[in-house]
Amino acid sequence: MNSIKRTGVYVDAVNVTMNGGFGLRYDILRRFACRGGGAAARLNVYLCYDAKRLEEDPEYRHRTQRFCEVLRDYEYKVTEKPVQTYINHETGKKITKSTIDMDMAVDMLVQADHLDKIVLLTSNGSYSSVVNAIQNKGCRIELVGFDNVSGNLKKSVDSFASGYLIPKLLPIESPYDWGKTGSRVRGVCYDFTHDEGYGFLRFLTNKNNSLWITDSRDEDSPYKTVFAHISQFEDDFDAQYLPSRELIFEFDITENDKGLIAQNIILVSAP
Repeated sequence: MNSIKRTGVYVDAVNVTMNGGFGLRYDILRRFACRGGGAAARLNVYLCYDAKRLEEDPEYRHRTQRFCEVLRDYEYKVTEKPVQTYINHETGKKITKSTIDMDMAVDMLVQADHLDKIVLLTSNGSYSSVVNAIQNKGCRIELVGFDNVSGNLKKSVDSFASGYLIPKLLPIESPYDWGKTGSRVRGVCYDFTHDEGYGFLRFLTNKNNSLWITDSRDEDSPYKTVFAHISQFEDDFDAQYLPSRELIFEFDITENDKGLIAQNIILVSAP
């Protein structure tokens, strides 16, 4: 019996870029989607563009072409569609619209018959009904998002992972590899004692199939825990919101004889 999971990736590129995912590394995304020995059966990116600007702006045209070339190097199929522009005669405002989300929804529904798992990148809650239809086909759906992700969409999928927390998915300035002592990583504060002024942050160290094992004491867990003192959070941060699974922090990892310590902690994403 073939145990290799056929995996499909579907990225609403402009939506992701405008909601925290600027600089997304599509090679890392492919590795994350296919973790655990999955096979990349379908890799799809959906890109809407300004046709007039593409014609008139050489820099914009070059960036768009280069973006598509890089994606195709990673074996992604890129679906490109121009944005439609029209004037609302009642308000006089220019309105832009794209049908790219419909293309993505149709492809997901049709291709799901030949997939075991779909990794979806978008913050758009309108995909919830599509997700439910695909799950009824027996296909698992994982959602990866950054900012402004629809709460209903999170509830619809089988699992959600913040793209901020996936090692190297977004660029991060550090001379050391993610997770090594001295490196800078992103994580969440899952425990905090306000009376004592300290708590613990959790960060992902590797991209295996056990993301659900969040207790770092478990040998199968892909997470590590790091001590965090209130003095290391940025000055204007209000600690009353801790602990929280929704707040994403970026911090340096140091180590002493008692274990890992977080320093220079800043908030990078909040609901």
